[in-house]
Amino acid sequence: MPPSRPPTAVIAEDEPVLARTLTRLLEQVWPELRIVGVADDGLRATELALGSLPDVMFLDIKMPGRTGIEVAEVVADDWPDDRAEPLFVFITAYDNFAIPAFERAAVDYLLKPATAERLLHSVGRLKSRLAQRAAAPQAGDMAALMQRMQAIARPEGAIDTDAGERIKVIRAGVGNTVRMIPVADVVCFEATEKYVNVVTPTGEALVRMSLRELMARIESTEFIQVHRSVMVNSSAIVSATRDENGHYSLSVRGLQRPLKVSRAFGHLFRPM
Repeated sequence: MPPSRPPTAVIAEDEPVLARTLTRLLEQVWPELRIVGVADDGLRATELALGSLPDVMFLDIKMPGRTGIEVAEVVADDWPDDRAEPLFVFITAYDNFAIPAFERAAVDYLLKPATAERLLHSVGRLKSRLAQRAAAPQAGDMAALMQRMQAIARPEGAIDTDAGERIKVIRAGVGNTVRMIPVADVVCFEATEKYVNVVTPTGEALVRMSLRELMARIESTEFIQVHRSVMVNSSAIVSATRDENGHYSLSVRGLQRPLKVSRAFGHLFRPM
C-alpha cells in the first residue's frame, strides 16, 4: 500500500446502532483510516467492496443477503489480480466459537459490542499486516481463512460432522425420478441458489441441501474445495491449466467442461 494513500475500510453490520458505534470508535482509535462505505446487508457489502477495493473489511458474521463469510468468499473470488485482497475482521456474538479459531488465524475478530480497548488491539494488528504484506497475499492465506470461517459458521439446521447418519448413497432428483448415486461415483458438487448439483459421468441431478451440510454428511475424504461453490473429487482431476492471468481451470475425468478454480484455492495446483 503506498504510504501517501490513507488506508480505507468498509463496514458491514445490519444493526444500525452497532454500525454507528463501530464507526465512531474507529474514528477515535484510527483517525487516518478512511471509511468508504457502511452496508447493512451482505449484498451491499460485496458491492461496496468490489467498487471501492478497501484495505480492510469489518464484516458481521450474520447478515441478511449474504453472511460475512459468504461476502469474504465472493470478494476473494472477484478481487482484481493486481491488488492485494482486503484484510478481514469479523464481528461476532459467538465468542465460544470465534476466540479459539481466530487466535490461530491471520485475521482478527471483534465480539459484539466492540470496545475501544479491544478495537485498539485489532487496529494494531491491522496496521502491522498492512505494513508487512507484499502487493499480493501469500499463497493459501485466503484458503486457510475460508476453512476456519466455514468451521465456525455452520448454517442453522446443518448436521454436525460427528452426529447424524453419514451419507454413502445420495438420493438426487432428476425430474420425477430419484437417482441413487454412490458418493464414490460423484465427479463434483456445485452449489446453486437453492440446490446442490450432483455431477457424475452419466449426468447431473439436484439435491435440496446446502453444500456445507452435504459435505458434512457424506462419508468421503476425497473431495476438495476449489471454489466457494464447488467441491471436486480429487481422484477425478486429470490436470490443472493456468491462463495468462494466473487463474486455474481443471480437466476432470467424466466431465466435458472445465471447472474454474478460484484464486483462493489456486495454490493447490501450483507445481511442486
